[in-house]
Amino acid sequence: MAIKKYKPVTPSRRYFSSVDGSDITTHKPYKPLTKGKKRISGRNNAGRMTLRRRGGGTKKRYRVIDFKRDKRDIEAKVVSIEYDPNRSARIALLNYKDGEKRYILAPDGLKVGDRLIAGKKVKVSPGNAMPIGNMPIGTIVHNVELSAGRGGQLARSAGTFVQLVGKEGKSCIIKLPSGETRLINKNNFATVGQIGNQDHFNISLGKAGRSRWLGRRPKVRGVAMNPVDHPHGGGEGKASGGRHPVSPWGKPTKGYKTRKKNKPSDKYIISKRKR
Repeated sequence: MAIKKYKPVTPSRRYFSSVDGSDITTHKPYKPLTKGKKRISGRNNAGRMTLRRRGGGTKKRYRVIDFKRDKRDIEAKVVSIEYDPNRSARIALLNYKDGEKRYILAPDGLKVGDRLIAGKKVKVSPGNAMPIGNMPIGTIVHNVELSAGRGGQLARSAGTFVQLVGKEGKSCIIKLPSGETRLINKNNFATVGQIGNQDHFNISLGKAGRSRWLGRRPKVRGVAMNPVDHPHGGGEGKASGGRHPVSPWGKPTKGYKTRKKNKPSDKYIISKRKR
């Protein structure tokens, strides 16, 4: 894959780029594995806005992804590699020998016609899923479970991966994309390989309208507001805050630690992502 740039026929087109999509084999999803997606637009179950700058955007259908990989010891063939509007990674449609079809996250290098399998003792090759304790040290994996049977939660976006760096009794030591090193149970399932579409993070949106297609609304600076709307607002002329950066509700907004002390997961973290 490569970054696709365009002839600058308009000022916004000059900075517009996208991934060329040569890895995608079909543009129509497998309909039985899709469903409607309700728009949340930053609202909670009471209808109150809890996240600003969300809303609008293109309508999407949700693709049901198999994060658990719980169809064990049955071989599947890769039917297609597809675009998913709900995530940065590509997805692959698998056709199992018993006739069932499922979507999975597509690892780098996966091609139509490849054979994949999930089980406790399977070959260590991209796309195969197995307990992380059964893999050799140094293996690159994605879609890693935090608790057995719950489904993969770590390393699911484009280009990400987790590395198995050690084994210790009933636990394995993994290094996350953030640099954090932590323990997980050796029975937790993970999928071999790095997620594909690594160039996703190198694209330039090019214009404000493209952000709106993605459901991202404009961000207004606090110093451009009135005092009634933001602590940084008001002042004669171009005032620049006059205090340490805070949120509209007065909480420090840069470098302010919000993680609770003595979290239950602290005992599994060997080295934190922030030194």
